[in-house]
Amino acid sequence: MPAKLRWVVNPPPDPELVREYANTFGLAPVVVSLALQRGYGNQEQLEQFFHPRLKDLGDPFSLPGVAAAVQRILEAVDGNQSVVLYGDYDVDGVSSITLLIAILSALGLEPRPFLPTRLEEGYGLSVKGIANSFDGDPPDLLIAADCGTNSREEARLLREMGIDLIILDHHEPAADGVAECVALVNPKLGRDFHYLCTAGVVFKIAHALMKTRPLTDFDLKNYLDIVALGTIADIVPLEGENRLFARRGLAQLDRTIHPGLAALKAVAGVTSPARTHDVGFKLGPRLNASGRLDTAVASLDLLLCQDPARARVLAEALDQQNRDRQELELATREEAERIIHQLTPGQRSHAIVVGARGWHPGVVGIVASRISKQYHRPTFIVGIDENGLGKGSGRSIPGISLVQALESCRDLIESGGGHEMAAGVSVKEENLDAFREALIRSVIEQAEHDTLVPKLPIDAEISLAELSLDLLDSYELLRPFGQGNPQPLFMATGVRSVGDPRVIKERHLKFRFEQNGVEQEGIFFNAAELELPKPPWDIAFTIDKNEFRGRTQVNMVLQALRKSG
Repeated sequence: MPAKLRWVVNPPPDPELVREYANTFGLAPVVVSLALQRGYGNQEQLEQFFHPRLKDLGDPFSLPGVAAAVQRILEAVDGNQSVVLYGDYDVDGVSSITLLIAILSALGLEPRPFLPTRLEEGYGLSVKGIANSFDGDPPDLLIAADCGTNSREEARLLREMGIDLIILDHHEPAADGVAECVALVNPKLGRDFHYLCTAGVVFKIAHALMKTRPLTDFDLKNYLDIVALGTIADIVPLEGENRLFARRGLAQLDRTIHPGLAALKAVAGVTSPARTHDVGFKLGPRLNASGRLDTAVASLDLLLCQDPARARVLAEALDQQNRDRQELELATREEAERIIHQLTPGQRSHAIVVGARGWHPGVVGIVASRISKQYHRPTFIVGIDENGLGKGSGRSIPGISLVQALESCRDLIESGGGHEMAAGVSVKEENLDAFREALIRSVIEQAEHDTLVPKLPIDAEISLAELSLDLLDSYELLRPFGQGNPQPLFMATGVRSVGDPRVIKERHLKFRFEQNGVEQEGIFFNAAELELPKPPWDIAFTIDKNEFRGRTQVNMVLQALRKSG
């Protein structure tokens, strides 16, 4: 059974400080309070949080390796050299290659993009992938994007072939060393910008190139929507410059100059103003669908496409692939659930590892994410091929590092790596049970006393009387919401329902709440089958702006409900 949530209310900041900054910025006190809770503790930090500006971008040359990368790229430009761009098959990889093609083409190069297939070449630089990327014509320079940091053998192979290598990446460097190349640009190797994904790293490279060799007919701001795609879809923290990329990128997405993105928005039903939710749940999954099931070339073709008619055809094809992916994901998740229920309590007490033959490696990551959230346990879902080799994806919970866990399992796995919260692994079928046991031991070692207890973090208690349109105006400055800056979750206590809730579309409940004489409508999705306790209730909810037929009002979306007190 999924674990029961513990409601945890975050302590409010100093009320005097809240009043001071609320007056300074002319904002609702609850909005200032939320920003202070999230670590923006002085006026300068609050100003950058509420009003991020492009002029506040840091010097791109402060990233280690940028100067060397820029120098080598400009040598390729001046020498009219051949360049291969080797990417990854997810949204971050595809958006990074898109921006690289744009900036290098503006400089006069004609780079050749290559995206490995998940089933044939697998993730990252590989000997087979490198050979396929050359297509019989080795380049002078290979630029790897969103992979390569730990590809020591592949880097050595390229060196022996006389081919220079630049790596633009953000994955965790291995403890036993990184690839040797002309330039390795990875924010994890420096002091700053650790939050960047590869799309952000490529933006830094483009910015540095333009500072070194200005281009009068190329506007980097027109590609902020591409950068926002990678930043939001890769679920990196929306802090620092990532916050700027996301906010300005979403605004750019509303007026995108890229026909492919415009077509994808239309197919996915994305309207203005674009939100992080639109990227995370509409655009991102469709761009990821091609790389999950086959090759991400279709997604790259769409982002590069300049013909609106062809862009529509490509977008519709990705939409169909996404539906195919959803069906495959559902079947895999249902089978995984059956296997989980067959495990002993000890085999699923601290972590979940299940695998089976026939599971497509392109959907195991999504299934792992959903099951990890459902059970609040680190989870690996492994698809095993006909040779008995399993390829799996893992998702974690706060407080448990999958990188650390995999390091403790090295003798049981063929390969593995990634981030603290998401990782990939290759493991032989006969080692799957032992891998599960080792992972559980690592989780036990890492977990604090309440790490495995799922929590519902309440940002602030608020009364229904405070849910005004004036609050919404201030609330907009908290956006964009995402990793590291989640949408605030409010709590109201002692509320009752005015009449019985209405059932909407047989699944949802529509309430009219009352608290101290103030009434407010709210909706609780997928709650029609829930057995509600007797009122009064405490309710946990998010808010948004609802505009319908010229009327604007506060929209409450319930996330949880419990008996008051």
